[in-house]
Amino acid sequence: MSSVDDLSTRDRVAESILENGPSTATSLATRLGLTPAAVRRHLEHLVEHGLVESREERVRGQRRRGRPARVFVLTAAGRDTFAHTYDDLAADALRFLRATGGDTAVMDFARHRLAEFRNRYERLLADVPVEEQASVLARALTDDGFAASASSTPLGEQICQHHCPVAHVAEEFPQLCEAETEVFAELLGSHVQRLATIAHGDGICTTHLPRATQSTHVTAVSPTEGESS
Repeated sequence: MSSVDDLSTRDRVAESILENGPSTATSLATRLGLTPAAVRRHLEHLVEHGLVESREERVRGQRRRGRPARVFVLTAAGRDTFAHTYDDLAADALRFLRATGGDTAVMDFARHRLAEFRNRYERLLADVPVEEQASVLARALTDDGFAASASSTPLGEQICQHHCPVAHVAEEFPQLCEAETEVFAELLGSHVQRLATIAHGDGICTTHLPRATQSTHVTAVSPTEGESS
């Protein structure tokens, strides 16, 4: 295989991790139609260059017997190879806003930034049955660059965002994540809980929607208030 082919395949490996979250070498091989040996070779290169790191797989609930599987996740440097919505100028602007108006001003900005998203998503969800809203919201988030998916668990629904265009800014300004959590709660009309965020070093952003659906009282739980992976 030529070096150009190697580079293209490595990009596919990294992009698959970006879109699907923490992945084993076997799952990557299956998704990409490659041999596990080929995938491991590319993963070794990505790890060596600091773009990917290996972690023990996190298991929620009862742990299975045997050693936990190793999964591969993108590092901050790996995410930086993909396009971001914000750059250093945005971070500098938010630092100035915090210095002049405090954390409240930053939170006000975060909510203002999401107002257009909220209005657009609200129209999308207007006539959608409650049991389908998480899937519809995940598709809308994917269209906006968040590579999102929805899945059912014994305790409720989960929305996973495998990419965050503002992760490098949200590391310093968690108000961006908190405002997004508020919007999810308002859109879905239920209590939601952030279990993990890319900005906090997790492989994906995970939002939990308890099985009990629509309620008249809306509450949003931020990563600092709820459980965090």
